[in-house]
Amino acid sequence: MAAPVLDRRITIQRATTAPDAFNEPVQTWTDLKTLSAARRDVSDGEKFAAGQVGASLQSRFVIRHSSISKTITPVDRLSHEGAIWNIMGIKETQDGRRRFLEITAARDAD
Repeated sequence: MAAPVLDRRITIQRATTAPDAFNEPVQTWTDLKTLSAARRDVSDGEKFAAGQVGASLQSRFVIRHSSISKTITPVDRLSHEGAIWNIMGIKETQDGRRRFLEITAARDAD
C-alpha cells in the first residue's frame, strides 16, 4: 500500500489539572506534540435541538506511529486549522504494523 501524504499539521493536546487560588481543581489543556498528518473528511451533519441548528464534521487523521503518538487516547484532543477536535478513537492502519495510526475526530462546524 502507498503511504499517505502527510500534508497537514495537527497539535495533540492533553488535559492537566492544577489547583487554583481556592484549591479547587482547574482543568487546562497543554500542547503535547505537533505532528504531520493526512486528513480525510468522512461525514458531516446537521441536528436540530432546542430550536437551534448545529452542524458537525467528522474526519480521520493519519499520523506516523511513534512513542508519543501511541499514548494518544480519546481523553486527549487535537487542534487543526484553528479548530478543536474531540478524539473519538485511534487505531493502527492497514499499512503495516506500527507504521501509521488513524485518529477519528469530530468538531462542531459552527
